Amino acid sequence: MRIEEKLARLATLSPADLRAEWMHAYKVPAPRLSPDLLRLGIAYRLQEKAYGKLPTRVARSLTRPAAAAARTIKSGTQLVRSWNGRTIDVLATEDGFLLDGERYKSLSAIARHVTGTAWSGPRFFGLNADG
Repeated sequence: MRIEEKLARLATLSPADLRAEWMHAYKVPAPRLSPDLLRLGIAYRLQEKAYGKLPTRVARSLTRPAAAAARTIKSGTQLVRSWNGRTIDVLATEDGFLLDGERYKSLSAIARHVTGTAWSGPRFFGLNADG
């Protein structure tokens, strides 16, 4: 059976069949995951066997949170925050950030300057998912 057929077959398997397929693919009992996640894990293993493992560098980069890539702020983005009655208006540039005409290397440096204490810059400006 070709890899494409094996992958398509996964969509038709019951949860019990998926657990059996996991055992066959990984040689360990399936973890307590949803059928969708089991399918993804099995599909990954099938492709790994068919095409080879990912290079270590690529596999390592995939283990980093995807959100880290999303946190990249594009040049020209304006961030506005109110702090103790003052409006903090920051402009992202190619090499950092501008606040009141002064250049900073990071949002954390700006947050520290504004508040006088150590802050996570992305958190200060509300860019983190957890607020």
